[in-house]
Amino acid sequence: MKQLLKIWILAVAMVMGAALPPQVAGNSPITAQWSAQAKSKKKSKKKKSRHSKKARRSTPSKLSGSFTTSSDLLAVGIPNGVSNQVINYSAIRVNFNPSLRIPNCVAYELTATMVDMADAPGHESRKHYNYAKDAAIKSCPENWEYRGSGYSRGHMAPAMDMRWDKTAMTQCFYMTNMCPQDTKLNNDHWRMLEEKVHRWAKRDKRLLVYTGPIMGKNPKRIGKDKKDIAVPDAFFKVVYAPDQGRAIAFIYNNVPSPGGVAKHAVTVAEVERRTGLTFSRSIPKQQCRIEDWNL
Repeated sequence: MKQLLKIWILAVAMVMGAALPPQVAGNSPITAQWSAQAKSKKKSKKKKSRHSKKARRSTPSKLSGSFTTSSDLLAVGIPNGVSNQVINYSAIRVNFNPSLRIPNCVAYELTATMVDMADAPGHESRKHYNYAKDAAIKSCPENWEYRGSGYSRGHMAPAMDMRWDKTAMTQCFYMTNMCPQDTKLNNDHWRMLEEKVHRWAKRDKRLLVYTGPIMGKNPKRIGKDKKDIAVPDAFFKVVYAPDQGRAIAFIYNNVPSPGGVAKHAVTVAEVERRTGLTFSRSIPKQQCRIEDWNL
């Protein structure tokens, strides 16, 4: 009787075992598939995590407006007591002086791609743009205030560098980007410097450019009642090629200034001394190697 019971139990077990799915053993095809999927997911998760961390590291820190990574370099220290209002336009950063009604400094990044677009057929033409007041800035001059003054509306960020974009062109014609500039200087030797910077950006792939006035103790005034808009004694331009670690600066008196660009080359430290402005620590302050810039 016991023997028959054992045989019956064994038979039942065999029948039930045939109906059951194969065990998930270590060498089972199902195990191999799940294992492969698990490993794939794990690798994918790790890869995604690494990319996520890398993305977080490379995500540019924003100052404000549309400025990103390079705008950390574009930030300029303004001396204590100097009136200053920061305006972040789409392509330029203006440190505007409401008391003098001119910028303390205008900074922007210029890349080889921007230059290619600015020089390409069909680029934005300055004849389609007019000098205009930025209505959002209370102390911004009107266009007409320069009329009859004997001075040009001198762009600090030049139009030739902004021809790649409609918004950039519109904003570079705001009067917040202008200083009273000697007309001959504006049309001749200052323009020669701007053209060189334009070419350097194409060669070096990326430049940070800073431009602004150098003020005297008792500046001449133009504008309403000839009392409002301050006339600079001189102008500076600082050029920094971050990928090459090179920097150079230039100072032009606000009068006709004959002579080549090299004649006006100075160190960034000299501009800081003359203006009281402070540029990024990343910029070499003592360089003035003219030979590095093919002047």
